[in-house]
Amino acid sequence: MSTEDQDDALFKALGHRVRRQLLDRLKAGPQTTGGLCEAMSQLDRCTVMQHLRVLEAAGLVVVERRGRERWNHLDALPIQALQDRWIGPYAAHAAAMLAGLKHAAEDGQPQDRDKALPG
Repeated sequence: MSTEDQDDALFKALGHRVRRQLLDRLKAGPQTTGGLCEAMSQLDRCTVMQHLRVLEAAGLVVVERRGRERWNHLDALPIQALQDRWIGPYAAHAAAMLAGLKHAAEDGQPQDRDKALPG
C-alpha cells in the first residue's frame, strides 16, 4: 500500500465519530470486542465490528486473539505519523505568520503581507 493509500485509509478511519469514540476508549487500554460493544450499546455488534475493521485496516487497531476473546489494542503510531506529516508543518506555518504579525504590531509598522508569510 502506498503512503497516499495509507493516508487515505487513516483519514477515512478518523472521519467517523463512532470510530473516534472507539479509539478514545482504547486509549485507556486494550479492550475486548465484547466490552467495546457493551460500551457502545446504542449500536449493534455487527456495526461495532465493521468500525473496528476499518480501524484495523488503517493500522490504528491491532487485534490479539486470546482463546475465544478478541482483544483490541490502540496503535498510535499512524496518528503520530499524521501529526508529523500534516499537522505539525501546518501549525508551524501558522505560528510563524502569527509571530510576524505580532512583531509588526509591536513595532507599529505595517508589514507587507508577502514578507509576513514564511516559505
